[in-house]
Amino acid sequence: MLKKTLLAAVALVATSGAVAAEDLKEFRIGILGGENEADRLRNFQCLVDKLPAAIGVEKVSLFPAADYDGVIQGLLGGTLDFAELGASGYAKTYLAKADAVEPIFTTVQTDGSMGYHSVMVARKDSGITKLEDMKGKKLGFADPDSTSGYLVPTVTLPEAVGAPVKEYFGETGFGGGHENLVLEVLKGTFDAGTTWASGVGEFKDGYSSGNLRKMVDKGILNMDDLVELWKSPLIPNGPIVLRTSMEDGMKTKVKDFFAKLPESDPACFAAIEGGEFKGYAEVNVDFYKPIIDARKATIGG
Repeated sequence: MLKKTLLAAVALVATSGAVAAEDLKEFRIGILGGENEADRLRNFQCLVDKLPAAIGVEKVSLFPAADYDGVIQGLLGGTLDFAELGASGYAKTYLAKADAVEPIFTTVQTDGSMGYHSVMVARKDSGITKLEDMKGKKLGFADPDSTSGYLVPTVTLPEAVGAPVKEYFGETGFGGGHENLVLEVLKGTFDAGTTWASGVGEFKDGYSSGNLRKMVDKGILNMDDLVELWKSPLIPNGPIVLRTSMEDGMKTKVKDFFAKLPESDPACFAAIEGGEFKGYAEVNVDFYKPIIDARKATIGG
């Protein structure tokens, strides 16, 4: 069953392939939507400052997309060199063009796990305290290409509630990214919404990392205003991906930089990852096969 598939263990092995040489002068980084653009640019500024010297390019450019698909299309079209995707976003990229990008690293939680959770939250003063209270109510998703904000709830909620999502909930919609979704829940646009969280630590703190924690750290969310209704099975942390056609020597430099980043610059590491993590671990496509299969079966691509 898909719930068990999402929890499947995989081997962590790195892959590489020979590609034609290129003279890369500009390194182009795509940044997923779902958070205020100014915040995203500020969080990634450390890469603009540090990467050129480390990998030997003239400049690093940031491209903050309005949504997940903007980055995915940039990767598919070869106009981006690097991005950090959610597992479902990577699955969409892989299903469209299997050799467009290659995953190199994913994050490791502070407890050593390599996954996170989809969590459903509602306003504490709404009177909704458990998943059963959401029957016939309006549920918000984050983004059509979000793993925790759409794919995993679509796959796993039917078992939790005993009915298809479209039958159990009165209405569903999208909030325009994780941060905005939570804000829309607080406004009452949705009775509850699904976002992502590490599941490590305490809900009252926004957990150790994830969208809730980032919002708390920015001062735009008080966790006392929310209640957690549901938490998904463990989801594989999303990958850092590189354009597959990139020259192998450049790939090695980029991998070396990020492998050392958690210790060489903890503040930069925390800024781009959005919370507390132990470090990075190497991954390849096999780590995401369960999500690729789930997306293909549920969404179709």
